[in-house]
Amino acid sequence: MSRLAVPKTYKLYIGGKFPRSESGRVYEVSTARGAFLANAAKASRKDARDAVVAARAAQPGWAGATGYNRGQVLYRVAEVLEGRRAQFVDEIAATEGVSAAVAETQVDAAIDTWVWFAGWADKYVQVAGNGNSVSGPYFNLSTPEPTGVVAIVAPASSSLLGLASVIASALCTGNTVVVLASEAAPLAAISLAEVLATSDVPGGVINILTGSAAEVAPWLASHADVNGLDLAGAEHLDWIDLQIAAAETLKRVLPPVSGVPARSIERMLAFTETKTVWHTKSMV
Repeated sequence: MSRLAVPKTYKLYIGGKFPRSESGRVYEVSTARGAFLANAAKASRKDARDAVVAARAAQPGWAGATGYNRGQVLYRVAEVLEGRRAQFVDEIAATEGVSAAVAETQVDAAIDTWVWFAGWADKYVQVAGNGNSVSGPYFNLSTPEPTGVVAIVAPASSSLLGLASVIASALCTGNTVVVLASEAAPLAAISLAEVLATSDVPGGVINILTGSAAEVAPWLASHADVNGLDLAGAEHLDWIDLQIAAAETLKRVLPPVSGVPARSIERMLAFTETKTVWHTKSMV
């Protein structure tokens, strides 16, 4: 006797937990050929607000951890991803319509990206900070600090690799994130949430929403408690309006046409602020 398939309904990832959308809405996720894969939660404005609250609560603790500690946490994500490599290959091949070889290349690159940013977590300050030459009986030091809560529109293509680039770069400098996953190919993001839940990432540091970016992104762009906006995957949205909304609340913005490489120190520093501290010299 043949068994009935048990279709999976995925949830959101907010504050280290997996809640349903408060709206109760879901949408179908299909393969590149149109076959049904699963149901995914369709996030609402209220879900976005809840995610920002969780990210804000987690930000001081995450920023206060040492760079070495953050690097170890990011490296642990890479370790767990490596252990579930086959699952991600299958999901990417199905949702993006690529061959298994192409999917394997993307998964391996995503794992390597987490490792790359993990390695920078305790080093970028030495590159971006400096001691400044001043005249007088004092000296000053400049050092990069995290912007705070960063809202991210994840890239629609290369669903896992693009996700790794935008999340890991923001995390390694002490930011917390609210991510809008690719609407058409959200399984990599949802499965990543399951990886995060079994890794060392504190709850609220990464929050993942699925559904319509066109519906939710404007609320995040205008949210007064969001400090940065990464529009890496917003080419298909009215991203000029999103930038205007972000400017009204003084956010740092990385537009989709920024030209910043996915794996670069420029991407890390896009969501940092430079703090300069003055010290008087001893006159003894």
